[in-house]
Amino acid sequence: MAGCHFLIWLISIGFYCSMVGGLGVNWGTLATHPLPPKVVVQLLKDNGINKVKLFDANANMMSALAGSGIEVMIAIPNNQLAAMNDYDTAKKWVDKNVTRYHFDGGVKITYVAVGNEPFLKSYNGSFLNVTFPALENIQNALNEAGFGDTIKATVPLNADVYDSPASNAVPSAGRFRSDIHGAMTQMVQFFNQTGAPFTVNIYPFLSLYGNDNFPLDFAFFDGTSQPVIDNGHTYTNVFDANFDTLVSALKDVGLGNLPIIVGEVGWPTDGDKNAKASYAQRFYNGLLKRLAANQGTPLRPNQYLEVHLFGLLDEDAKSVAPGSFERHWGIFRYDGQPKFPVDLSGQGANKMLVGAKNVEYLPQKWCVFNPDAKDLSKLADNINFACTFSDCTSLGSGSTCSNLDANGTASYAFNMYFQAQNQDDTSCYFQGLAKGTTQDPSTADCNFTIQIGTSASTSSIPPLVTVFVSLLLAFFLL
Repeated sequence: MAGCHFLIWLISIGFYCSMVGGLGVNWGTLATHPLPPKVVVQLLKDNGINKVKLFDANANMMSALAGSGIEVMIAIPNNQLAAMNDYDTAKKWVDKNVTRYHFDGGVKITYVAVGNEPFLKSYNGSFLNVTFPALENIQNALNEAGFGDTIKATVPLNADVYDSPASNAVPSAGRFRSDIHGAMTQMVQFFNQTGAPFTVNIYPFLSLYGNDNFPLDFAFFDGTSQPVIDNGHTYTNVFDANFDTLVSALKDVGLGNLPIIVGEVGWPTDGDKNAKASYAQRFYNGLLKRLAANQGTPLRPNQYLEVHLFGLLDEDAKSVAPGSFERHWGIFRYDGQPKFPVDLSGQGANKMLVGAKNVEYLPQKWCVFNPDAKDLSKLADNINFACTFSDCTSLGSGSTCSNLDANGTASYAFNMYFQAQNQDDTSCYFQGLAKGTTQDPSTADCNFTIQIGTSASTSSIPPLVTVFVSLLLAFFLL
């Protein structure tokens, strides 16, 4: 019996060491063929991930999370913030999405995210006047429901809500953006009053994107030849510098010790020359090592950080307005299979993540360019159509499939459309330019997808839409 107790202790210690404390992930679902929620929850558990951040409060996801013990941040989308300015509506939202699930054996809800980056500069103030009233109402509704001590309302904010002046671009000069300074001061004072953390999304990758002069090494955690020295503090990476710019902004409004959690941080693996798996692996290994050591940042040294990686899975239906990389943030592929080795314990070993189990796929069929096609005059139009209604971001410059020849590019586009349409035979014609095959056309660098089966996943393309798209194809290519 003593030996049995020792074995149980050993197993529990092994599990504890398998995961950096405070590490969570973002679970987004903007995919044409999302993995079933139960498969995703098992994926989280198999990898020892005990915190997850959602972008809504989807009933199927919440049901799958029930009883898992995973801590959950649920969310109110930006387009519902105005409605939450009415307290009765906020109370109904809490009753439907919190009270309904938060009980012993249910969903372990820890935070409610009120909006998602509502003060982004690109929103031009659209949510400026509705965010704080919504935050206040939701927290008050949580309090009234008896959850106020354990569930806090917060607002995930992009790092663009603070900055340093161009004349003194160092962390110690950090201030909240001048156009929202009043709103931010009101919000952080409310967080301090309620015991909620400031939630910030930090993306070192974006420092590189569109700025060829940004020093590459400064985006990672393994050292740089050009550190930033600020009031005796040495900054060797942009994450620390960004985080401490926020700390300085909080100090400026008298709340320098307000708790901070990182709502999103990650590195994409495709869709840009700097979005590649080797860089993502380098970034995550450095980040996780830092988290495991509780190293903190120069202004908050030796401090525990709660961090949510962005994201868990690739999402092939996300908007690419910010860039093609938007569909490739996952540490796992669309089907829950790992992209690269990474050690979630932060111990420096390149351990492969555990892939999703019981994933059902469509048959091993692909749609490719027909080399016997005679009339190629409409090839470009057909490729354009295929990519309009599927994800061709991997074909872009610097991406994994950018080196395909003309026939390979057509094949990739046709196959992505074919898979998005659940391998419907009529979706692999393209005016005689395409044909079906059972031979995998993938190359060493470029994977030709087989989508998740519709019996295992609810596709975002319902049958009537499929028929409409097929009809549209006929008119589009006339």
